[in-house]
Amino acid sequence: MKNILSGLLIVSAGCVSLFSCSGDSDNGGGASISKQDVLKNYANIAYENYKKAYDDAVVLETAITTFTANPSQVNFDDAKSKWKIARESYGTTEAFRFADGPIDNAEGPEGLLNAWPLDENYIDYVNLAPNAGIINNPGLYPTIDKAVLEGLNEQQDDKSISVGYHAIEFLLWGQDLTAPSANLPGQRPYTDYLTSGGTAANQARRAAYLNACADLLTDNLAYLVDQWKVGGTYRNTFLAMPVDDALKNVYLGIVTLITAELPDERMHTALVNMDQEDEHSCFSDNTHRDIALNLQGVINIYRGNYGAVNGPSLEDLVRLKSNSVYQNTEISLDEAVFKVDEILIPFDMAISGGPNSTEGAKVAAARLQLKDFGANLLAGATKLGITVN
Repeated sequence: MKNILSGLLIVSAGCVSLFSCSGDSDNGGGASISKQDVLKNYANIAYENYKKAYDDAVVLETAITTFTANPSQVNFDDAKSKWKIARESYGTTEAFRFADGPIDNAEGPEGLLNAWPLDENYIDYVNLAPNAGIINNPGLYPTIDKAVLEGLNEQQDDKSISVGYHAIEFLLWGQDLTAPSANLPGQRPYTDYLTSGGTAANQARRAAYLNACADLLTDNLAYLVDQWKVGGTYRNTFLAMPVDDALKNVYLGIVTLITAELPDERMHTALVNMDQEDEHSCFSDNTHRDIALNLQGVINIYRGNYGAVNGPSLEDLVRLKSNSVYQNTEISLDEAVFKVDEILIPFDMAISGGPNSTEGAKVAAARLQLKDFGANLLAGATKLGITVN
């Protein structure tokens, strides 16, 4: 997986409370906000967000189990609907990545959850290759279970993804072979899972594969929930860190996502290549939600709220330290939301004409605005005594 902006350096501010620190000429004044309280609230958001992602993944797994036990169009459509719901809660957790936390450190499960781009023919049949993939090679892979699939993930290269949200997505939708103008996702038939009179081959193995992927998904999300819960191993480690080191990780996560991973890897590459194969959720045509949710995850952390959690935030720290930077960040944030909302749906249609087309220009404008938002976040970090290089 990509480790963008690794090695960013933090210079410690050397104080815990903004009330006790010397302010700038445009200091907004007001009550003290403890950096430690901001970090505790961040940990609460991480727990609640991963818990919601886990709960939604459990519902997805149940829908998949129901479908594979009784393949029908109704059950198939329900499983796909539950996948989209599960992506809603997971999408905002991406703001916790790149922060040296339990999702993306050496032992982290990120590569088993959201790894992409995915080489479809590593898993199953693709257009003009009906016998491709692990599913259609029982001689080489006689057993399909969680341990086997986890071991095969990224075994050949970083595109040989065998598990995670996008593997499940491909198994539900199949390749998107329609023209972007058709406004259709992948058209895999539910009969690929019928063991009697079904389409494609190895239907039972395909069902076993889908079930194993869904089970692994909940396993790995449960691990993250346990890490961030009160008393959890990583939560304890995080809250015991020097406050400015912990704030470094917080800023590193949101800034990397909003200035590099999202605008460059997930938007610009697909736009300049004009290729729907490069979009994040290319099988389901759900990429527009990925983009919006990744942005929302950064906003959640900056403003210190998610669901029922609402507490001291980076926004509070910045507002007390520099009202002008706070105001600039608010304007940039709102503009980022606006420009992302302007992107044509589905994303593959928006990118089909490239960056110089009318719709492609909107994608390009949103990309630059995300970077501008990130630059304002960095300005706020600087005001707090944190330098990100």
